[in-house]
Amino acid sequence: MVDIAQPGERIPIASDHAGFELKERLRTVLADLGYAVDDIGTHSTASTDYPDYAHPLSQQVSDGAAARGVLLCGTGLGMSYVANRYPGVRAAVVWSPEIAALARKHNDANVLVLPARFVSDEDAIAILRTWLDTPFEGGRHEARVSKIEQTNERNGADATGSPA
Repeated sequence: MVDIAQPGERIPIASDHAGFELKERLRTVLADLGYAVDDIGTHSTASTDYPDYAHPLSQQVSDGAAARGVLLCGTGLGMSYVANRYPGVRAAVVWSPEIAALARKHNDANVLVLPARFVSDEDAIAILRTWLDTPFEGGRHEARVSKIEQTNERNGADATGSPA
């Protein structure tokens, strides 16, 4: 588990058209902080479908190819719906640094989802930095987090929620 910045840690980032401009800003912030940024797309403001970007990022986190990732769309909701279908992914829609801290401390959120149409660039940067720097508390929260995965195991579902 990666809790705080690791030199050269690879962080995938992806957005749809609504999150493109903020993604570009956060991509630069991540690089400036020393992260190796894997930009999955989109690469313009042309209309696109958020699942096309949420699926590959979520798969990387689920498979362990990346410890954590960042998704952006207009509300954050669509991206979070896709991401949270993957085993081991705990995607949190975050709109303030306080929520970012709680998502990490209590839920071990490994995918940050930002509602690009509802946060300023400055707020998004503060949210990102808080999320990156806040460790998971563990303790009583570990049992709660482990119960999240029990749903797929009980239902015999795969990463998409379909029967295995």
